[in-house]
Amino acid sequence: MNPSNVEAQLQLWPAQDGGAPESGYRPLPSIWEGDDAELIQRMVTFYPRRTPRLILDATVNTGRFWRNSGLPVIGIDLESSHRPSVVADNRQMPFADQAFDLVVYDPPHVPNQGKDRSKDFNTRFGLVFKSPAASGYNFSHLYPPFLEEAYRVLAPEGLVFAKIADYVHGHRFQWAHLEFVTAAAKAGFMPCDCIVKIRRGPIICPRWRNAHHARRQHCYWVVLRKSPKCE
Repeated sequence: MNPSNVEAQLQLWPAQDGGAPESGYRPLPSIWEGDDAELIQRMVTFYPRRTPRLILDATVNTGRFWRNSGLPVIGIDLESSHRPSVVADNRQMPFADQAFDLVVYDPPHVPNQGKDRSKDFNTRFGLVFKSPAASGYNFSHLYPPFLEEAYRVLAPEGLVFAKIADYVHGHRFQWAHLEFVTAAAKAGFMPCDCIVKIRRGPIICPRWRNAHHARRQHCYWVVLRKSPKCE
């Protein structure tokens, strides 16, 4: 096919947001450089087939995703000091079947590593436990029990938005997002989309300042649907 004909058949969107067609459709970029709270607001209006009646944040911590959002959110956390709506483990949720339309999940990303040059992850994100050698120095063993519970508490066509980061630990690359997607499919979810979230800078461990791998400067927002199809 002639390249000029290909271009003629493509509807190219401007690099910056704006210029939406008369239908009102607003595309969501696959690479996001803004903050998570803003992205979640966009995702909530983009992916659900109906406006969510009730949202569950299964790892709410201090609730930083929802400040001034006005969305109907129930937050759970194991740490009562964060003052969640309910103190609970997201692997055994105290909710009825099909109680939610959307579940948001932001599990620990950096096992056995509390600080980088500028951030204390233990304080900021509540990373207060370690991953042992028996679990491969990763947190992927947390995914299946969470996903089973998320599937149970979600209504049909309900969604999971999960923030997952790959990293290098224990002298091997930890493919966390692939392990999460594999576990999700086994739990009955349809993995439907993935957004690359760019960090302002890579995480640098003080213990390993010189590393012979690319520093992780991004993570993923994975979108799952409780449905046999995505669209």
